[in-house]
Amino acid sequence: MRKRRNILVLHGPNLDLLGEREPALYGRESLSEVNASIMAEARRLGLRCRIFQRNGEGELLDVLHRLRRWAHGVLINPGAYAHYSYALRDGLAAVSLPAVEVHLTDTRKREPWRRVSVTAEVCCGRIVGKGPAGYLRGLRLLARKLDR
Repeated sequence: MRKRRNILVLHGPNLDLLGEREPALYGRESLSEVNASIMAEARRLGLRCRIFQRNGEGELLDVLHRLRRWAHGVLINPGAYAHYSYALRDGLAAVSLPAVEVHLTDTRKREPWRRVSVTAEVCCGRIVGKGPAGYLRGLRLLARKLDR
């Protein structure tokens, strides 16, 4: 039997508007629907999740710092912070937890400034362009990493 593992899920800025914000780009699924899918997949994988959405960079760091000893891994969609937040990058590095970065859209095919991720370099995986299913792939990736 696998040991239960704890995953901290962090949604960054503007993700609270999923389903309303540019639905042609980000889809019609709300954040609460995405979170329900995450929780269902986590249960299937024997993971426990705590999920937070914060628009502020410092607020994301506060949650990460506060739960660093509870969590065994981090699933994060840093939103636009991925492209320039060295503070978030350093926070992920500081807690020394395996982290997977998720983006709903394929940032490699968007504006040039979105093609660079400063947070990806401290993550053990990165999933882009898979919509909400990217979170589920990220959970599976973390589960495999933690099972090793």
